[in-house]
Amino acid sequence: MLKASAIYKKYGSVEVLRGLDLVLSKGELVTIVGPSGCGKSTLLHILGTLDRADQGLVELDGVNLDTLSGAALATFRNQKIGFVFQFHHLLPEFTALENVSIPAWIAGRKKTEVKKAATELLDKLGLKDRLTHKPGELSGGEQQRVAVARALINQPSIVLADEPTGNLDGGHAKELHALFHSLKKELGQTFLIVTHNEELAAQSDRVLTMRDGKFVI
Repeated sequence: MLKASAIYKKYGSVEVLRGLDLVLSKGELVTIVGPSGCGKSTLLHILGTLDRADQGLVELDGVNLDTLSGAALATFRNQKIGFVFQFHHLLPEFTALENVSIPAWIAGRKKTEVKKAATELLDKLGLKDRLTHKPGELSGGEQQRVAVARALINQPSIVLADEPTGNLDGGHAKELHALFHSLKKELGQTFLIVTHNEELAAQSDRVLTMRDGKFVI
């Protein structure tokens, strides 16, 4: 369901990605590990349409992402890709329920339907008593679970997570690991996760190691 072929990316004279290939199947939980600066986050941004490759092809659900731009690309991203970052990027003036609902509002879904779906997601993630709390009233682990719910609200084809446990203590990191595996099992959700967390990587379906802009065996 995701295919990247011969991906190259430079920033100035620095070659960050050097002919990288990747194939993911639906329902896989795959982690990417490697030293800082090897190109992991750059790859994730390209796969998530937040950046463009200099060369190469990225296909998601059979769509060549190079054929999309502007509003069409934004709509595709909103509907097909969920993001979870190291820092949750929740909007501080909105409640947990509202933060989760925002991508669905952008997609033009009915507010009654969105409220029901967001409430169910937050309940599934153990936050049914935190619906009206703002980010400043939530723990770090709770904030990250709200961010996961937000990533899932439009039932995306894939969730891309960039160091999702990097800002969490050990206990909350383990809870997030368990949550990802639960969502993979219950919803058939596909995950591609960049991480330095060896425990999370060891629990994934596949571990891909990057070095100097390429995957190594």
